[in-house]
Amino acid sequence: MSTQVEEKKAAPAVKEKSEGLFSQKNRKLLVDPLNSNNPITVQVLGICSALAVTIQIQTALVMALGLTFVTAFSNLFISLIRDSIPARIRIIVQLAIVSVWVIILDQFLRAYMYDVAKGLSVYVGLIITNCIVMGRLEAYAMANKPWPSFLDGIGNGLGYGAILLTVAFFRELFGSGSLLGYKVFAAAGLPFQGNGLMLLPAGACIIVGLIIWAQRAYNKHYEE
Repeated sequence: MSTQVEEKKAAPAVKEKSEGLFSQKNRKLLVDPLNSNNPITVQVLGICSALAVTIQIQTALVMALGLTFVTAFSNLFISLIRDSIPARIRIIVQLAIVSVWVIILDQFLRAYMYDVAKGLSVYVGLIITNCIVMGRLEAYAMANKPWPSFLDGIGNGLGYGAILLTVAFFRELFGSGSLLGYKVFAAAGLPFQGNGLMLLPAGACIIVGLIIWAQRAYNKHYEE
């Protein structure tokens, strides 16, 4: 009996190999939402704000960075406290956490970028109910560790932002004839009268639809 105890004491402890901060699995969390698992074109989430804030590249860029900020830190904090959240009130807790980060973002924009905050109108506040934010909390942060959850939030925010900037590029160029406020056609000496359809949500809807079609055709992703 004493011999067995000694053998157990002498047996080397098996140390679990820790995963690197930017391992292949973690890098995939950043890269996949840009294309194969994009929140707008594949998951079809966040469509409303994509149609509303893409008249100009500047507002689209600020909205994209804002949503990335909120999603990343909401994912991080929900993941940190996920084991202590009662299942019945998890949605309320998630909304409370998201609200804190949205208020911080809104106050920052009003203090330092007031014109952009006015251009974004109510859509900064509506990040609280954005399907992408709530979807990532439920689908990922509630079941994973803080660091991967943080990366998942950044990846999905960047994927959302990539589509917003693409839509805003075409809407501002063909709607107003400018890019970031610079009159492109006028500078080139070309006569151009803005296309009014590009300034309407219907124009944004057409562009988003074309992007979804092109991306799915390229990736050979078809819905049955």
